[in-house]
Amino acid sequence: MKTLNLYVLKNFLITFGMAIGVLTFVMLGARLVKIFEYISQGIPVVNFLLFMLYIMPIVLTFTVPWAVLVAVMLVFGRLSADTEITAMRACGVSILQVVSPILIVTFFMTLLCLYLQVEVGPPLLGKSRSLMAATVVDQPLALFEPGKPVDFENNIIYIDDKISEDEVKDIQIFTMDDKRVNVEQDITAARGKFLVDKNKQLMTVVLTDCIIIDKKSKPETRVFNKTVEFTLNYGKELNKIRIGQKAKYMTLKELLGRIRIDKRLNRNTCELEVELNQRIAFALSPIAFLLLGLPLAIRTSRRETSVNLFLSVILAGGFFMSIILCDSLTNFPQIYPQYLLWLPNLVFQIVGAVMIYRIANH
Repeated sequence: MKTLNLYVLKNFLITFGMAIGVLTFVMLGARLVKIFEYISQGIPVVNFLLFMLYIMPIVLTFTVPWAVLVAVMLVFGRLSADTEITAMRACGVSILQVVSPILIVTFFMTLLCLYLQVEVGPPLLGKSRSLMAATVVDQPLALFEPGKPVDFENNIIYIDDKISEDEVKDIQIFTMDDKRVNVEQDITAARGKFLVDKNKQLMTVVLTDCIIIDKKSKPETRVFNKTVEFTLNYGKELNKIRIGQKAKYMTLKELLGRIRIDKRLNRNTCELEVELNQRIAFALSPIAFLLLGLPLAIRTSRRETSVNLFLSVILAGGFFMSIILCDSLTNFPQIYPQYLLWLPNLVFQIVGAVMIYRIANH
């Protein structure tokens, strides 16, 4: 029995390792493309290595349970297709005996996900946001991409192309009103230079050969200036990040403390409770994936990797999307979204447990 357990566990761990490597790389892929663009613009490589390190715990809370599901589907699908499951049962070995080492490993994976979700991941995610903001401000042109708008305070800025690390050509700036509905000024310039004062946390924009259209006056006035200079307070934006801590950046202790305080003040705690329950629901997903993936793999009995991978994508995608959908219902506290979050876990675990029971007694 020991040899059999080691055989199954070895195959599971090897497949799990490959799956988590591939899935983590894929989830980070989109960010890697953006990072390479920033590095080419002069952003320090060390800062973005730190950024990747900061977001890794949250990424792992998605990829670890998904990798468990992929490993279970592939390993037990192959064992079932090769009639090894049938042979084990013919020798008096039950399904629970075969899967018991994987249950133990999955239990520890669940504890790891729980720790990452409630303690490590959220504050590091907040640090990653602060790091990105501070890093990009040191290299102001990293904020701007040709043809894409940058929303800065009450200004929407477009550039056509970059000339150097702090200079652009063909720049257009729309200055919005306080309600951010109407355009007050439309400024176009042949060139623009960005100067950063790190001590005062100010960004000075110097425009050359610019036309200013004042849309507040009736009729509109149009003025040509050789040079126009104005200042943006980027320090104000950074301070918002430090002061206005969101629930998704809090540790478990901070989150529970905020819920307790808000309840005493008779405030709505739905958003905070949804955040708390979402973290725990995500953390418990490895068990749900194991319970449902195991009987499905045995019943489908397919050696083809593509089929089992497709099933794992459908199951994991449906699970994560269901929880995210419930998370979006925080504006409807009357339907208790903090409890609806548990439906995917309950469905997966109950259906999986029933299917395992039937297979074990078949």
